[in-house]
Amino acid sequence: MDSTQIRERAQEYVQREQDKGFRQEVEALLKQRDTDGELSDRFYTDLEFGTGGLRGVIGGGYNRMNPFVIRRATTGLARYVKRFVETERGPDSEAKAVIAYDCRRYSDVFALEAALVLCSHGVRTFLFSGLRPTPELSYAVRALGADTGIVLTASHNPPEYNGYKVYWNDGSQVVEPHDTGIINEVQSVQDVPDILSEDEALERELLVYIDSEIDDAFISMVTRQVIRPQLFTEYASSLGIVYTPLHGTGAMLMERAFEELGISLDTVPQQRMPDGEFPTVASPNPEEGAALEYAIQQAIDTGADLVLGTDPDADRIGIAVRVSDSEFRLVTGNQLGVLLADYVLGSLDSLGKLPDKPAFVKTIVTTELQRLVAEHHGARVFETLTGFKHIAALIRSFEASPGSWNYVMGDEESYGYMIGTEVRDKDAITAAVLTAEMALYHASNGSSIVQRLNELYEQFGYYEERTISAMFPGQDGVAAMKNLMERFRHDPPAEWGGEKVRLVRDYRSRTTRYLDSGVTEHDIDLPVSNVLQFELEDGSRVSVRPSGTEPKIKFYASVHGPAGEKLREASREVSERVDRIENAVQSYIPEA
Repeated sequence: MDSTQIRERAQEYVQREQDKGFRQEVEALLKQRDTDGELSDRFYTDLEFGTGGLRGVIGGGYNRMNPFVIRRATTGLARYVKRFVETERGPDSEAKAVIAYDCRRYSDVFALEAALVLCSHGVRTFLFSGLRPTPELSYAVRALGADTGIVLTASHNPPEYNGYKVYWNDGSQVVEPHDTGIINEVQSVQDVPDILSEDEALERELLVYIDSEIDDAFISMVTRQVIRPQLFTEYASSLGIVYTPLHGTGAMLMERAFEELGISLDTVPQQRMPDGEFPTVASPNPEEGAALEYAIQQAIDTGADLVLGTDPDADRIGIAVRVSDSEFRLVTGNQLGVLLADYVLGSLDSLGKLPDKPAFVKTIVTTELQRLVAEHHGARVFETLTGFKHIAALIRSFEASPGSWNYVMGDEESYGYMIGTEVRDKDAITAAVLTAEMALYHASNGSSIVQRLNELYEQFGYYEERTISAMFPGQDGVAAMKNLMERFRHDPPAEWGGEKVRLVRDYRSRTTRYLDSGVTEHDIDLPVSNVLQFELEDGSRVSVRPSGTEPKIKFYASVHGPAGEKLREASREVSERVDRIENAVQSYIPEA
């Protein structure tokens, strides 16, 4: 796109954007005549409305998050939902939506904008009047019988980002056919019509503010997931927990859930209040150990046993556990998934509460140790693409087939866990409660979370996973990402870290190619996705996929040793193999 086209698009946006602040940003750039720099980045493309919605940098422009882009996206969503409801239930049927938002800049503005667009299309919209976590939005869609839901959040992205995630009537993010249907509708929007004012929407009872009625029901749901309530009754006072919401939405509901179970969380004061600038952390991401530094230091100072941290919209959780008077150990997302699978499935089984045909769900980039543990406890393990919408889709298929599998839990390596079926997305609040229960259980038996993890390693083999991310910013980065993925696809590496590649799974073509024989089998029964997975001769795996929310490619390395090996030797040997794979990955990443 040349400079003339960039300026024309910028001038068009200025005429269409009704928010003065965002409009003035672009007007200032037009005066600077910096067409090849910031202005180009804002207008060389439209911010893509993908299968999960929108995510991007906040600012004026078609390639940014702003009220005009929100209004255009919601216009397409409203048209699709109205048509769906009229087709399914008749022309006079009422369509309903729920909207929540987190602490990020403009989240409240974008949430109200989206709500008023929906109301203007006759969709009755329930809007939380204050910040709420993403899992509560998922729960509210089901609780209120809504047809769709929206949450304004960019999860753990840097402060300059915001996002817009769309949910369907089962409380999960949209999947086929609705995702492509909504995308097509959004792309067809040319003119964005005027919308109702807030007062008009309230007067016509199209806009309804919600609060405690959903909070109360959500907390009740969380506490129902407890498996051994007597542990809280008998041992709660013995467990010290430091918690950080990382300036996000988690504090109110997390503190309340634990209080009802008899545990008073020691919340990090510097990080308790919502703040979209996230001033005390480089990144509000509990996957990164640095994000938990305040909480770990507070736990050391106070003698607490467990650290919990949630991301800004409280759908991901990271933990650290005490291993000495002055040291805490971070537990990875894969490890916590293994521990929770072991505790939840094992406890339900031993108490006679495990349903017939229990199902555990993991993603294709999650550790295979979870499969071994879940199968040991009698569960059937299902595998999906990355994304909890795919786990939720499996639940729908189970529920649609009487006598089929009964979902118990599922997770992703990226610190997300979904226990039970009342929330159809990552739920850090329920996961935190079950993690605390698990800690109480092991402590009551004279053990600990770390000891139990080591026992599982000794029983099934030591596993180590590592994620390496390569950033590809800007217009040129998009092309570089595409070129690298195609290079891996058409000219795959013969080895990773000195270990020969045995086969390549291509989830876009849904095929497995065996490199020695050259045989290709069409044997992957999952939706099409731009993911490649290399299986090495020693059983290690390297998975490669572009991020769905940021301009980066993620590499997932998973290496393991045989069962029965001494843990110290096994961990050293496996770590060395992971290091070699990471070095090989780095050789493919272009220098910034």
